[in-house]
Amino acid sequence: MSSIKKNDSFRDEKNRVIGGMLYLVATPIGNLADLSERAVKVLSEVDFIAAEDTRNSGKLLSCLGIQKPMISYFEHNKRERGEQIAKRLQDGESCALITDAGTPAISDPGEDMVALCADLGIPVTSIPGPVASITALTLSGLPTGRFCFEGFLSVNKAERRERLSVLAEEDRTMLFHEAPHKLKATLKDLATAFGEDRRIALCRELTKINEEVLRTTLGKAVAFYAENDPRGEYVLVVEGCGRSASKKAFWAEMSIREHVEHYLSQGLSRMDAIKQTAKDRGVHKNEIYREVAAK
Repeated sequence: MSSIKKNDSFRDEKNRVIGGMLYLVATPIGNLADLSERAVKVLSEVDFIAAEDTRNSGKLLSCLGIQKPMISYFEHNKRERGEQIAKRLQDGESCALITDAGTPAISDPGEDMVALCADLGIPVTSIPGPVASITALTLSGLPTGRFCFEGFLSVNKAERRERLSVLAEEDRTMLFHEAPHKLKATLKDLATAFGEDRRIALCRELTKINEEVLRTTLGKAVAFYAENDPRGEYVLVVEGCGRSASKKAFWAEMSIREHVEHYLSQGLSRMDAIKQTAKDRGVHKNEIYREVAAK
């Protein structure tokens, strides 16, 4: 009995909430049972909670029987609110930062809050837990040894094409997030950039009752969703190009002019096409400019 009491005391001491500390608390991505004991303890004991959506997070806290002062912190108020949160932390209060679902600071404005704290010397710690992208990766059936997280692709068409053109030569497994109303267009863009035979796992409603993982190719995924409406939030796990494909760049047989024309045909401006060609070839953009400007 004495041994148990000693261990409990050590655990409580180790996990105590400290004033002046920012806690990044991971919350469930679907299943409430995934919330850790440590996360509940921190949420119960901090002075206040910063949340992406206070109404949504209020429901979570209500289920846990937790009542705490809350402040909203999201993309469009992160600068002003970040400074307010930092001031309160400097004054000795403790704060838990939570997002709507998953781990704060991953494809999330919490990234800026952590950077601000780092600049000001405010201590930050993370209470680990669910991450949608990693959960999807483990379920994908694709290589997990090396991967890269891309999050949401840009809605700007030129920027999206440019990014996908670069990723076409990526040999690691790639992780993307996508909303249901944008899924069809994104799948078409991925198939155009990577080829229809590239493997993909489409993971939706992770940890929820309707959890589904569709393992297929990009071409077949485009065809499937032409006949079926996407539902729920998606994580797209896309196969890398593979070692044999990555040995030879797509532009290897192109002249510099042809290389630039390739990007012009994808909708990039002349200067952006020159910059991307220079990046591909590892040379200064002026070298490319002189070549295409020469008669």
